[in-house]
Amino acid sequence: MEIALTRRSLLLAAAALSLFSGPVAADSLKLRIATEGAFAPWNATTADGKIVGFEVDLVHDLCRRMEAECEVVAQDWDGILPGLQQGRYDAVIAGVSITPERERVVDFSAAYAADPAMFAVQHGSPLGGAFPVIARIDLAAGDGQPGVAAMAKALEGKTVAVQVNTIHERMVEALFPAARVRAYEKLDYAALDLAAGRVDALLGNRSALEAIMKADGRVAVAGPTFSRGALGAGVGVAVRKGNPLAARFTQAIASAGEDGTASRLSAQWFGYDVSVR
Repeated sequence: MEIALTRRSLLLAAAALSLFSGPVAADSLKLRIATEGAFAPWNATTADGKIVGFEVDLVHDLCRRMEAECEVVAQDWDGILPGLQQGRYDAVIAGVSITPERERVVDFSAAYAADPAMFAVQHGSPLGGAFPVIARIDLAAGDGQPGVAAMAKALEGKTVAVQVNTIHERMVEALFPAARVRAYEKLDYAALDLAAGRVDALLGNRSALEAIMKADGRVAVAGPTFSRGALGAGVGVAVRKGNPLAARFTQAIASAGEDGTASRLSAQWFGYDVSVR
């Protein structure tokens, strides 16, 4: 996932949006915010039930900038956007990629992060060696098509694990139709099946797969990273349609980007910068 915004354009967009956001009393702004709690290092749940991660730290910082009192709650991925639409919480910060399909049902803030997708295979699997030797494939660029074709050939007849209802599931279906898709409720479940040899490959965010690889030596990332195109325009905060909170979050995201907070939190949790810059 990657977007072509600059911090200057983000600040200008935030200023424009604020004209239409309407007044909200800062001292009365209390928000309930959902995350998955099972997608490290973006968000995770500790053994004692505490929700932690990059997005948790970031949203608390954004709420401070918005002068809002925020409660972060865990919600399974498959029901996270329906729960938002039903009014069970006010916003979602859970690695939700901004795509045209999702923009039809929810509104988004500006992107706060962009993380490419890539594949993982069993350590030592010949499939990893069959992937093209390319560092990156930009799905929005014409010169990325030969790499996509080479990946499609390598994945013919293979079973690819993904998390259900994600851009990665859509990407496999659209770009690698000769592969078999197996969707899982949680990425960790997919990783366990990969490690056990029950699937041939796993497609997910680079950061999440690298975290899995560090925890389980049977899994290794392989092949190029993928950005843009079917993967959307970065990761944003989702709110219900017409909710002025989208503009409020955009302003706070711009501020956190401008003073380096987003980059600092990214380095802390990922070891590299996924913030929009």
